[in-house]
Amino acid sequence: MATWVQLSDPEAIAREAHDRILAAAAEARDGFSLVLAGGTTPLATYRLLAADGTERPDWRLYYGDERCLPPQHPERNSRMVEETGLPALAGGHLPIPAELGPETAAARYSGMIAPAMPFDLVLLGMGEDGHTASLFPGHRWPDAPVIPVHDAPKPPPQRVSLSPASLRACRRMLVLVSGESKREAVRAWRAGADLPIARVADLEQAVVLVEAGLLEAPP
Repeated sequence: MATWVQLSDPEAIAREAHDRILAAAAEARDGFSLVLAGGTTPLATYRLLAADGTERPDWRLYYGDERCLPPQHPERNSRMVEETGLPALAGGHLPIPAELGPETAAARYSGMIAPAMPFDLVLLGMGEDGHTASLFPGHRWPDAPVIPVHDAPKPPPQRVSLSPASLRACRRMLVLVSGESKREAVRAWRAGADLPIARVADLEQAVVLVEAGLLEAPP
């Protein structure tokens, strides 16, 4: 079962995530493997991590999912993260090669993540429908480390995502949840609904950093 931590607003969530990531990195041995998420609050966290310009040569940055778009497309997760400045400070930046198409990219990224598992920390967000990474409700996921996605309900339909098993293979997990639009998904998750985020993040080592007011009852 994940631990839930309430914070006042998205900025407070970003600061708490920043602090917890640095703490996890300080405890990591033989490098620090960090899986990145897309979304506004994670991007704010990455900006905080990059703000002081500290180089982190032992960090390796991976991604939980990616849209099948050209590498420089502004809606690519990797492109948005690059604009925060964090990858330039890390010792390794390993985007998903989603421009190659779902199947090819999934196969290649499976080999790229294998040496890093279990990850030191996986960072996730949650959508209004309870999806996380590119794992959407009502979909069946192949038994593979990284999976191709062809029918995402949000554009673009073609994506690549780490599987639930790969995301769960971690020493720590942080889930960042903010925004009134997430209230129903939070309620459903805590009530035991079969949501993708629940399948991934109902772990002892997971911590959910949630905006105050979205929780209706103690977990």
